[in-house]
Amino acid sequence: MKILSVNAGSSSLKFTAFEMPEEKSLISGYLERIGIGGGFYTLKINGEKIRVEKEMQTHQEAFQIVMDELIHHNIVKDLNEIKGIGHRVVHGGEYFKESVVVTEDVIGKIEELSKLAPLHNPAAVTGIRAAIKVVPNATQVVVFDTAFHQTMAQETYMYALPKSWYTDYKVRKYGAHGTSHKYIAEKMEQILGKKDTKLIVCHIGSGASISAIKDGKCINTSMGFTPNAGLIMGTRCGDIDASIIPYIMNEAGLTAKEVDTIINKESGLLAISGFSDMRDIESGVLEGKNQDCELALKMFTRRIVDYIAKYYFELKGCDAIVFTAGVGENGPHERERVVQELEFLGVKLNKEINDNIASYKEMHEGKITTDDSTIPVYVIPTDEEIMIARDTQDLIEK
Repeated sequence: MKILSVNAGSSSLKFTAFEMPEEKSLISGYLERIGIGGGFYTLKINGEKIRVEKEMQTHQEAFQIVMDELIHHNIVKDLNEIKGIGHRVVHGGEYFKESVVVTEDVIGKIEELSKLAPLHNPAAVTGIRAAIKVVPNATQVVVFDTAFHQTMAQETYMYALPKSWYTDYKVRKYGAHGTSHKYIAEKMEQILGKKDTKLIVCHIGSGASISAIKDGKCINTSMGFTPNAGLIMGTRCGDIDASIIPYIMNEAGLTAKEVDTIINKESGLLAISGFSDMRDIESGVLEGKNQDCELALKMFTRRIVDYIAKYYFELKGCDAIVFTAGVGENGPHERERVVQELEFLGVKLNKEINDNIASYKEMHEGKITTDDSTIPVYVIPTDEEIMIARDTQDLIEK
């Protein structure tokens, strides 16, 4: 069964074609600058990368290019071989606790939720409608980043704010990166050989979140009403005292929109060190001259450890801590810093293994703690695309 996993942005389209249920990646691609000029796309097939300059005015044109490339590279002989297309959608609100087949009602609810994800949901709808037009016989499925976190208890997702803010304006904790956290939870059930697991999953990248997962269900997560809550990130501030916002608006004469831009795009590691990329920050520390980079690393690590400790007690212990995503998968130095802070719990790092796990090294995953560590710590690469394909296959078969 041929299934496409798709992530549509406002001017971009990412895709991966899978053979299911084998979960074999057949071809992947990234189409950029749709509708804004200077368009191009890159494909990856059989280990080879191909770049093509091509103007694309609409997402429908982009989808047609994808279909043409699938046929050209003999992935399919005709479009009827594509049985399903799974679309990543950032926000499903309280409407969607799991992935669903696309209907007009579903699209309407995604559009309604655009006020909660104005940069992402409208683009997803554009992608869905384009896919329907180009591949009308495929089952269209939507997979929500927020869905996995809908198992949180009310006392966890509610804020201590006027109840009308929740009932009338939908203000509550939603979380994000749910597809990634769900993938890691399922993977760890296989590794540990049981389903009754207690996990702390650290999705640490430019955007970062940590989840407490019990028996395959999320009981808490660090992101909140928006992805800006929780950890310090590349350009997001994470948790702050909310009263800072009206104070700085009055003192600096800033508008609400200007402050929102600053806390999402000009804060975090970038604001502290001048860099948003962990590699640049670590280089600054190694040079021994950049105290701002050193401070950024200490703050970044402190926030991660704070959430791990919080969730350890909320779970009443845990079977494993897992690092995933860009920094989690490729940052042995940051993993080491975090594990060293957890030594009071009896967590012991296997430095040799930790130093040799990264996507650019021979080892991509594994346990990075010693056998006598009280809590095993793992590095597991995430795969949101395959989760989208799995959910799409499941709904087709149902």
